[in-house]
Amino acid sequence: MLKITGKQKRFLRSKANTLTPIFSVGKNGLAQAWVDEVVLALSKRELVKISLQQSADESATEVADFIQTHSDITVVQTIGRTLVLFLPAQEDKYKRISVELAKI
Repeated sequence: MLKITGKQKRFLRSKANTLTPIFSVGKNGLAQAWVDEVVLALSKRELVKISLQQSADESATEVADFIQTHSDITVVQTIGRTLVLFLPAQEDKYKRISVELAKI
């Protein structure tokens, strides 16, 4: 997991402000395959939001812990039933946010 300073977290939260959740956790719960899909999306976007559906059995904290223990993803923020996730891209052509983040 990446170590991010408070200032960097604020930057990531401001970037995520306009994003809409592209993944959701529902009654099917959490699985490694689901986390792998999120990692795949993050490899091109670096920053995504996920939401917990009303039918989800897990709390936002449990989801955040599961994601962080099963991947290199950093949970930047949890607001109610929405989580903001960050993972630096491996390919240079997708490194937009991580390049800006390194300057902070």
